[in-house]
Amino acid sequence: MSTPELHWFKSSYSSSSEPGDCVEVAHAPAMIHIRDSKTPGTPHVAVASATWVSFLAYVTD
Repeated sequence: MSTPELHWFKSSYSSSSEPGDCVEVAHAPAMIHIRDSKTPGTPHVAVASATWVSFLAYVTD
């Protein structure tokens, strides 16, 4: 089974004041992948889309 290539982009929730302080995300069906831009080759975290939405609601509240 092959995995489609993820298309990473800087999260709009990342700090813009520190260029090295960046979280990147990639959307896949039913999952959101999250990684540290300073270490893109290391393993990343994947969560269900609903979990990501709940997390964002919590941290922006």
